[in-house]
Amino acid sequence: MTRNDGRDRTPSERVDVCVVGSGPAGALVARDLASAGYAVVVLEAGPRFDRGERLERMERAIRPAWGPEDVWEMGGERDAFSSTGPRYYPLNQARVKGVGGSTLHWQGMVMRLHEDDFRRRSVDGVGVDWPIAYDDLRPYYAAAESAMGVAGASDNPFAPPREEPFPLPAFEPSYSDALFAEACERLGVATHTVPNARNSEPNDDRSACVGYGTCKPVCPSGAKYSADYTAEAAEEAGARIIDRAPVQRLVPSRDGSTVEAAVYATPDGREHRQEARQFVVAAGGVETPRLLLLSEDTDRGHPDGLANSSGWVGRGFMDHLFVGTGGRLDRRTRQNHIGFLTSESHAFYDEPGRATEGTGGAIPGSDADLGPIKLEFLNYAGPSPVEVAMDAGEFGDDLLERLRADYGTHIAMGGLVGQLPRKENRVTLDPSRTDDHGNPVPDVQWALDDRTERTIERALDIQTRILRELGATVEVTIGHDTTGPAYHQMGATRMHVDPSKGVVDGRLRTHDISNLSLVGSSVFATSGAMNPTLTIAALALKCASHLDEDL
Repeated sequence: MTRNDGRDRTPSERVDVCVVGSGPAGALVARDLASAGYAVVVLEAGPRFDRGERLERMERAIRPAWGPEDVWEMGGERDAFSSTGPRYYPLNQARVKGVGGSTLHWQGMVMRLHEDDFRRRSVDGVGVDWPIAYDDLRPYYAAAESAMGVAGASDNPFAPPREEPFPLPAFEPSYSDALFAEACERLGVATHTVPNARNSEPNDDRSACVGYGTCKPVCPSGAKYSADYTAEAAEEAGARIIDRAPVQRLVPSRDGSTVEAAVYATPDGREHRQEARQFVVAAGGVETPRLLLLSEDTDRGHPDGLANSSGWVGRGFMDHLFVGTGGRLDRRTRQNHIGFLTSESHAFYDEPGRATEGTGGAIPGSDADLGPIKLEFLNYAGPSPVEVAMDAGEFGDDLLERLRADYGTHIAMGGLVGQLPRKENRVTLDPSRTDDHGNPVPDVQWALDDRTERTIERALDIQTRILRELGATVEVTIGHDTTGPAYHQMGATRMHVDPSKGVVDGRLRTHDISNLSLVGSSVFATSGAMNPTLTIAALALKCASHLDEDL
C-alpha cells in the first residue's frame, strides 16, 4: 500500500462512539452500535488487506523463504517490542495489525468457558472470581456463535449448559480422530467434536471449507470467520473505519473523569483528534494496556496511566501454555488433510486430577492442585508433502523416497493449560526502545507459576498414556522446558468488582473513567484453558448492549 493511497483519514465531527481496533471485539461493537443508529468511528492501526491476495499469502506461509511474520506483514519498527521477563514472549508471531485483527490468521476454534472458570477463587481458592457469571454471558455466547457462523454439535458431556443449537452442523471427525477415539474409549476418556468458526456448509455468502489446510495463518477460501467480514457489516450499517491510524494516546478531560479525544497518526505524518461521547478500546491483549500507559497525564489525575488508580493496568498478564506429545504409528494416519481440529476432550477440564477407568488400563488420578486441561487431537502432525518437497534438495526418485519416509505415519496430541493472574507477569513500557512514532514499545514480562507447571506435567502424562494405548512410538514431548504460549494474551486490564483490584467492572467500563470501556481478552480475570475468541466476542456484544443503554 502506498504512502498516499487517497483515503480520507481526517477525523469526523464529534461522534457517539470511537472504537480503537477492528478485530472481533471492536468490529462487533461497531456493527451493533452502528446498526442501532449511532455515529461510530473505528480507528485501526493496520491496513485493509485485499481478500484477493489471500492465495498469495497462503504461498508465503508454505514457502520456506518466508517467515511467519511475513504472511500478514508484521514486524519492523512499527511493531517493535521487548520481552525482558524470565521467558521470552514472541509477540509478533501472535498478532496481526489490520482490519480484522488477529482473526485473519487464527485457527478458528470457539469454545465457551466453563461455569467454574468464572469463579476460580470460590471453587479452587486461587486467582480471583469474575464479577460476572456464566449465565450473564450465556445469551451473548449464543449471539456470538451466530455472528461468527459456528459449526458444532451438542455432544460434549462436559460443556456448560446451552439452550440453542449451533448455527451450523459440526465437521465430521477426521480419520485420525477415529484412531484416537478407540484408544480413549479403552481408557475411559470421552471425546467429542470441536466448535469451529468456519463454514461446514455455505453460509453468509461464503463457501464451505474446501480443505486448503493452511487455516493458520490464512484461509484463502473465506470459509473461516475473520472479523474483516464483521467490519464490513459495520460499515454497511454506517460505521466509518479509518485504517492505518494508530492511536497514540487518549486525552482525558480537565477533571480527569472522562476521555475527550483519541489522538491518532496518519501515513502523511500528521496527528488528528477524534472526539466522541463514548470510547471503546479493543486493541488486543498487549496494545490495550500499552495505550492506557501511554496516556498518562499527571496534570489531569492519571500519573501512572489512564484508568490505572488500582495499579493493575498491564499486570496479571496470562497466556495459555501449549502441551504436546507426538510420535509415529505403524500405519497411515492421514495427517495434514485438515488444517484444524475436529475432536477434543474436556474430560480433565473441571476435574484435572480425576482418574479414569477403562479396559486398556486406567489413567491414575492426582491429588495435586491443578488447573483446567483441554486435550486436543491434532490433524496436522508432522510435515505436509508440500513442505517436505519445498525443503528437500532431492528430485525425482530421491524426492519420492523422502516423501514416503517423512510423511504419512505421524500422530500427535496437543492441549492447553492456563495460568493464574500474577502481578509479576505484566505488560509495561520500555523507554529504551521506541516505535515508528517515537512511543516506548511494549515490554512483555512473562513467567510460569508452580501450579501451571504441575498442570503441564499432568497434561503430558495423560497425553503420553493415550498415545501409548494407541500403539504409537512417542518421539516428541512439549512440556515445561520447551512449552511456549498459545498466543492468547489475557488479563492485563482485568475485570474485578473492586476498583482497587482491577481496571474494568462487569459492564466492561473502566472504574476510573466513566466513558471508557475496554473489550477483549485483556479484561479476563482468569484464563481458563479455552481458546478465548468466543468469549471476547460475547463480551463485546455485552459491552455494546450496555453502551446502547448509556447512549
